[in-house]
Amino acid sequence: MPLSDFRPRRALVALTAATTLALAAATPAAAAPPDPGAALSKKLTSAVTTEGVFGHLRQFQKIADANRGTRASGTPGYDRSADYVARKLQHAGYRVSRQSFEFPYFQELNPSKFSQVSPAPKTFVNGTDFETLSFSGDGAAQGTVTAVDVNLTPPRASTSGCEATDFANFPKGNIALLQRGTCDFGVKATNAAAAGAVGLIVFNQGNGTEAANPDRFELFEGNAGGPVPIPAITVPYALGAQLAGTTNTVVRIETDTLSETRTTQNVLAETPGGRADNVVMAGAHLDSVPEGPGINDNGTGSAGLLEVALKYAPLAKKSPNKVRFAWWGAEEGGLLGSAHYVSALTPAQVADIGLYLNFDMIGSPNYLLAVYDGDNSTGTGTPPAGSGALETIFRKYLASRGQQVVDTEFDGRSDYGPFIAEGIGIPAGGLFTGAEGKKSAADVAKFGGVADVAYDPCYHQKCDSLSPKKDGADAAVYQRLTKAYGKKLVGNINVFALDLNSDAIADAVARLAWNTSGISEPGDAPKAAAAAAPSGGGQGPVPTV
Repeated sequence: MPLSDFRPRRALVALTAATTLALAAATPAAAAPPDPGAALSKKLTSAVTTEGVFGHLRQFQKIADANRGTRASGTPGYDRSADYVARKLQHAGYRVSRQSFEFPYFQELNPSKFSQVSPAPKTFVNGTDFETLSFSGDGAAQGTVTAVDVNLTPPRASTSGCEATDFANFPKGNIALLQRGTCDFGVKATNAAAAGAVGLIVFNQGNGTEAANPDRFELFEGNAGGPVPIPAITVPYALGAQLAGTTNTVVRIETDTLSETRTTQNVLAETPGGRADNVVMAGAHLDSVPEGPGINDNGTGSAGLLEVALKYAPLAKKSPNKVRFAWWGAEEGGLLGSAHYVSALTPAQVADIGLYLNFDMIGSPNYLLAVYDGDNSTGTGTPPAGSGALETIFRKYLASRGQQVVDTEFDGRSDYGPFIAEGIGIPAGGLFTGAEGKKSAADVAKFGGVADVAYDPCYHQKCDSLSPKKDGADAAVYQRLTKAYGKKLVGNINVFALDLNSDAIADAVARLAWNTSGISEPGDAPKAAAAAAPSGGGQGPVPTV
């Protein structure tokens, strides 16, 4: 060594001791142990890219284009989508299975028509004044409107059409006017047809106030849950109340629909290793509605989850917990795929599932960033114990990216419903960026975008695609969205929201694969939970009540 660097050994020892004391004073007494979940999260979120997720969306669009514009369960477009997902997962090394089940299939072949014949002829506008009730019968019905047990007095609680006795004096050959409320639309329709009604109109309930409960006044989509023998439509509260207040009004309903039993599949993939008694599950529905390719609903959730699964595969070997990914079929028919899966589980298999994460619409063009309300801070439900901790994971990640979030309630409108239902009680959480609801000024203050425009203006339409304007979207609306978001808007997708939420999925999967303490423990018994009862608003299938 150079002479200038030479020090006597005693001086070096003294220097070393002094340095050690200084470092000890500056270093905490007990450093925090390394967090393997956080380390895995960093690797996985870095591996999951926007281009990777968007590549799957392009494939879903190609599949729809080659199969009459749809990826609905029970169609070749869905089957090819399932093939694509399963093939990718198999190549990545997952144990892949495909769970088949039968379900009632419904398609509106041509737009329905609704008109007032007398006393003053009038043609109503499809999509503005009325909607076809899913599983409506096929054909034409003309007759006098007869209101059945409706209640127009606030708060307008209604059991209209829920009992056969409601139709005791119903004139056969008339069209039944029923009010939404209490029982399934299928029950109302069955009772009306049995009483001799040739057609059915269900108007919104109108409970509460329109300012506080717009979803109970507006035009709504409804699902009878199975074939109805007569043409059936839904209308807003105001139009229903108007028809209920008149006599001798003759209307005509024309529908062109198809209802039949078909077969579809869930696609399931799980890691070969990991604890089988503490499974981390994450799912998204793979099907679209028959009307379109479903690129946002739910191509985004399916694509984001698929990319996370593919990038997680080579990182999974050392994770303590087994991870099971699911792509559900027939969600748009009423959560049928996830419900079939859960109903087939034994009590022991239910206990082995530590938690379930759900991703339905994570790239809405006029997005918000919503997290399922696992801690019930909104007071709208009673999620299973552990759901609040899942909410916290998503909130912390989004906050780390400088984002605000809002709650979205557990209202049973997507595939977490069967998992949190009474008697199952699996902790659940997830993300959502908005469906047919309109963005508020408060939302704009948090997330930007355009107020009084739907989060997804192409929700359940042909234009939910990578070329919405070409596929019939409102050009003026999408011009406003493009002005607000610029290059973030690609087709019917907000790429910023899609990228952010895909990373949030990756973060949650990585952390939970390592540690579920505070959420679940191996072999937990089912936890107390509320029954999931679908209600108006939100993403996923149309309501059945």
